[in-house]
Amino acid sequence: MRAGDVGFSGEGESMTEPATRVKQLAPDLWLLDTLFQGSPGVIASYLLTGPDGLALVDVGSAVTLETLLASIRATGHQPEDVAHILLTHIHLDHAGATGPLLRHTPRARVYVHHIGAPHLINPTKLIESASRIYGDKMQQLWGEMLPVPEERITLLDEGVEARVGQRTLRALYMPGHAIHHVAFHDAANAIIFPGDVAGVRLEDVDYVRPPTPPPDLNLEDWAASIERLRALRPETLYLPHFGPATGRERHFTELRKRLFAWGDIVARGMRQGESDAQIADDLAAAADPEVAREATAAGDPAEEVQRYELASNYLMSAQGYMRYYKKTHPEALAN
Repeated sequence: MRAGDVGFSGEGESMTEPATRVKQLAPDLWLLDTLFQGSPGVIASYLLTGPDGLALVDVGSAVTLETLLASIRATGHQPEDVAHILLTHIHLDHAGATGPLLRHTPRARVYVHHIGAPHLINPTKLIESASRIYGDKMQQLWGEMLPVPEERITLLDEGVEARVGQRTLRALYMPGHAIHHVAFHDAANAIIFPGDVAGVRLEDVDYVRPPTPPPDLNLEDWAASIERLRALRPETLYLPHFGPATGRERHFTELRKRLFAWGDIVARGMRQGESDAQIADDLAAAADPEVAREATAAGDPAEEVQRYELASNYLMSAQGYMRYYKKTHPEALAN
């Protein structure tokens, strides 16, 4: 296991349950590592407990469903007690497991932004879009995304609240990374479950990376969402990629700066006629040395670079920016 695993429980394997990696963050809050592609610390789900049922914030991909179920059990709870599935957005690494998970959670309702809901009910277009990006790796990475019955969905928009135990989670509309993105704000405890709008910052590595997939990337909307998050003055961000993050001022400043710096790299490559793969290499050339430098204290820098790539790969990032510029700012591409 990696450095930083001390204090995590349920890491052993048995003949009946997959390996798990869970950590209790508060009396009613657990981090569940989905162990995406066998790598710790890449994609998290969060479990909230209360007398009226459990809640999950994001659920990972369908391919890690069994790990998610085993992780719930490793906390001393049962999947059938899940009453709320709160989705920050419907990308496959956050919501892909929702359909098959409902087979194990008969009480659960799914909370999702109203723009994203139709793509859970009928995921055909979502799967087709992802397949264009991931090709023959689609099944290996994400598994089978199943439809979510419409009658089990609660639509979210700005201000909708969900009560879990003693916590009230308020949905805040946060576009930029995706047009259907929300964050969940627990104002009483000064915490936010921000989804991907707060970026990727893997544990033990003090480096914030913008995940910028197609088709909805919008830099102006994202910058506004970052400033809105900053203004809420959260003490802790519970990142899906990965774990609790503090030091909000530096975090948000670094995210915003890198979001636009990467955009400049992509726009320059597009003006020079580069392909998406070449632009992805440009991003890697700029960012990998920074990740490796920050990762030195955490362990093997090459391993940390690879984990960041698992969390948000450069080709997908390049394609997101390229679509954004062609659609929103074609003038930036003029020589």
